[in-house]
Amino acid sequence: MNGQTPASTAVNGITPAQQMISSCSGALLTSLLVTPLDVVKTRLQAQNNPLGKGRYFVYSNGLMDHICVCENGKGWYKAAGQFRGTFDAFYKIVCCEGITALWSGLPPTLVMAVPATVIYFTCYDQLCAALRARMGERAQEAPLLAGAIARVGSATVISPLELIRTKLQSQKQSYSELTSLIRSAVQAEGWWSLWRGLGPTLLRDVPFSAMYWYNYERGKSWLCQWYNATEPTLTITFISGAGSGSVSASTPPSGSAILDAELDVSGPVSSSTFSIMKKIVAQDGFRGLFAGFFPRLIKVAPACAIMISSYEFGKAFFRKHNQERIPRQLHSTNT
Repeated sequence: MNGQTPASTAVNGITPAQQMISSCSGALLTSLLVTPLDVVKTRLQAQNNPLGKGRYFVYSNGLMDHICVCENGKGWYKAAGQFRGTFDAFYKIVCCEGITALWSGLPPTLVMAVPATVIYFTCYDQLCAALRARMGERAQEAPLLAGAIARVGSATVISPLELIRTKLQSQKQSYSELTSLIRSAVQAEGWWSLWRGLGPTLLRDVPFSAMYWYNYERGKSWLCQWYNATEPTLTITFISGAGSGSVSASTPPSGSAILDAELDVSGPVSSSTFSIMKKIVAQDGFRGLFAGFFPRLIKVAPACAIMISSYEFGKAFFRKHNQERIPRQLHSTNT
């Protein structure tokens, strides 16, 4: 082996497959921990602002949005009485609907969130390493570009599946109708119809990703210097992820209401991102673009912290495993 790791080990001593496993485990852990918090928040909001038939709202498990449809003025859940606060909501939901209600909608969301997260994080690490090697003195700006490109790539790949998932949830169609749904959409509007909604998604997520990775890498580096750590610890990555997520979520249009606003799923939806923004500004002023900022901030910070710290922990585990394996391989080769 000549003291070298396998060719598949491309970035910081770990293979792309190991990066994928780390990001997958991080996505699962983030969803499991963050979903109950957002389910409760959404139920409290629905209690204060009841929605009519054919309306829906959006909640997120920290990785992606999930559609909650209202039928006959009711949500996708059974009523558990009036909630007096967050802890009361937790208690009544568990008592009246069972503890699994705190993770309602999670399985179909994971089908989308896990592949998107795996593509996103793995592409970021690969791109960032390649850009740093080529940018020379401006290498510290590599995370900015790598984060934006990785988000564009993952969102573009997942967008057709996300559109189908949203229609299945909002229109209550079965999976048996999936083929006819795709065929009718393509025949009516062409293949590009499968990427409807990609514009608003990119407008919100690409600036967030660029700022997030840049701030995260700088924050992690600064904290390592502050604590005289040669490698980032779990605490350092957690704090860096939470801080970077908070800062990135506060930048427009990352904290905008374009995708989080209440919509009418049965009515026509504008295909123009900027026309949606123009309508929001006309109705609510520029402040309307930041509607839902604080709820989003409260949701994004812990989700980013949990995701990045678990991802970095997984990478550190595999890196140590690979480093310990090299001497064993050299020993077996020499003998």
